[in-house]
Amino acid sequence: MTMERSTSITLRPARPSDIDGIASLVNGYAAEAIMLYRSPDSVRMTLHDFVVAVGPDGSVMACGALKEYSPSLAEVASVAVARDAHGLGLGTAIVAEVEKLARKRGVDELFALTLTPKFFESAGYIVGDRALYPEKIRRDCLKCPRRIRCNEYCVVRPVQEAIAVAA
Repeated sequence: MTMERSTSITLRPARPSDIDGIASLVNGYAAEAIMLYRSPDSVRMTLHDFVVAVGPDGSVMACGALKEYSPSLAEVASVAVARDAHGLGLGTAIVAEVEKLARKRGVDELFALTLTPKFFESAGYIVGDRALYPEKIRRDCLKCPRRIRCNEYCVVRPVQEAIAVAA
């Protein structure tokens, strides 16, 4: 992939035309048990929480979402990058856009559950304990098909820290 291609990528809030692209990207990884499945309807219902990186043809190359649990707590969720776009920095850019969305909404603390903690650590997150987030456990983990054999790491970042780094 050339640098020329990466300069023609646009980061923006998701639009209705992105729903199938987001679902397809996430579900490609879900088929490999790397992410959890997202139906197009579930993406549609939370579209205002998604940010995307799109190519010049409008195709979704990366996505991520802000999943709010309370006015002060949210999860960085559904972060996915198309395999042919790996290495362009899109994952990092998507996480930064989700963090901006969190700041706009007044969220104080972000966390993520991930199989790739090193990626999040490179973005300033630290490994934490998921037990500190009973909101997540009650809402999502108890009904998750992987709950008994979950091997995800919890990573945490105060939004104020992200603001200081971005400034």
